[in-house]
Amino acid sequence: MASPSRSGVFDSASDSRLEQFCESISFDRRLYEVDIEGSSAHAQMLAVQGLISGKECDQIIEALEAIRGELDADTLPMRTELEDVHMHVEQALIDRLGDVGRKLHTARSRNDQVSTDFRLWIRAQLDLVDGLLADLQRAFLGRCEADFDVILPAYTHLQRAQPVLASHYWLAYIEKLARDRQRLADCRSRVNICSLGVAAVAGTSMDIDRKFTAEKLGFDDVTRNSLDTSSDRDFVVESAFVLTMIAQHLSGWSEEWILWSTEEFGFLKIPHAFCTGSSIMPQKVNPDVLELTRGKTARVVGNLQTLLVLIKGLPLAYNRDLQEDKPPLFDSFDTVIACLQLAIPIVSGSTLQRDRIASRLEHGYLDATTLMEYLMKKGLPQRTAHHLVGSLVGEAMKRKIPLSEMPLDAMQEAGVSVDNSIFDVLGTANAVRAYVSYGSSAPEQVRQQMKYWTALLS
Repeated sequence: MASPSRSGVFDSASDSRLEQFCESISFDRRLYEVDIEGSSAHAQMLAVQGLISGKECDQIIEALEAIRGELDADTLPMRTELEDVHMHVEQALIDRLGDVGRKLHTARSRNDQVSTDFRLWIRAQLDLVDGLLADLQRAFLGRCEADFDVILPAYTHLQRAQPVLASHYWLAYIEKLARDRQRLADCRSRVNICSLGVAAVAGTSMDIDRKFTAEKLGFDDVTRNSLDTSSDRDFVVESAFVLTMIAQHLSGWSEEWILWSTEEFGFLKIPHAFCTGSSIMPQKVNPDVLELTRGKTARVVGNLQTLLVLIKGLPLAYNRDLQEDKPPLFDSFDTVIACLQLAIPIVSGSTLQRDRIASRLEHGYLDATTLMEYLMKKGLPQRTAHHLVGSLVGEAMKRKIPLSEMPLDAMQEAGVSVDNSIFDVLGTANAVRAYVSYGSSAPEQVRQQMKYWTALLS
């Protein structure tokens, strides 16, 4: 059976090789629910505008629901000559209703139909991702109170830098995920514009009501220019970019926790339910989920690159190249959703190795910056204090002791004019208590941020 898209202008049947090359039903089948949703709304609009009768509209919607049932049950035959999911639905409708089914495509092209379907599908997926991001934020927030008394070394250049509360670490990830959610919401606002009714490229001479259809489908507005609408895939590329940023954040988190779970760090124990073993080394407990999350990020980045190249240089209005926009975005959504679904229980179920962390917490002179700032409060210029503390750290290294164990007279001999109050800022716990700036790891500041996020995420 020939595709409904082949009109009487063709003087021969399509080559079977063309059918195999042009088909997209192998991947766009997943759009069938939104295609039926969009077609039902379109039929209702046609009836309201008097372009089909109310009875015909009812017949079309009833038949579309029956087709949905067959697609749900995977009983509707897939045929390459019908090319895509849209033609499969339309042909199934025509098989049931004859000329009534043929009327559904009034004032509609596959160009605006596909764009609308894809927007509906992306909108739902963005909402799903947003819900998972919120759950992941809650998982980190849930750790904040339980781990509030734990101090961790913060790193720059992967070298120990300053001490921070573990809760401050968890709040940092909540902030990253919040930016991801902001980008999702902003992206969604541009996705949620209805393409239906611009037809192929120039609009239609049929008296349609585009805003009726948009409202039926839950869109915020309709697109304003038929030429732009037919060619526009900004919403696809932007969605891919937002997903790429989420994947990058998950990858960075994975890298950190992979390191933290090593014997060398020993900060963290990941639940064994999310680890794998070795085929030859019986002692191994490998953080494979985290490693695959890090690895799968490469696919998400690659999908964004694919879409950017796909639209590069395309002239206005529809080009068949745009059929290729779906596999990379489908894959990005599938990948990020799978990663998020596993990240949530890993974050909730992992355990900080408190004794191991505490046993090495005073290594690395994490309190050096706080000591420098103590001297600055005494009147020393920053660069002078910076040099003096560096000298003290060098001396402590020679003695193989932390700064908090340096004798007061040794500090004074180094040129530091101080008294016993200096010991109030030495040691990691004192250094953390010394912080006062907004957004810092000061216990009171962290408490305020926890309260803020608890209210926002509840």
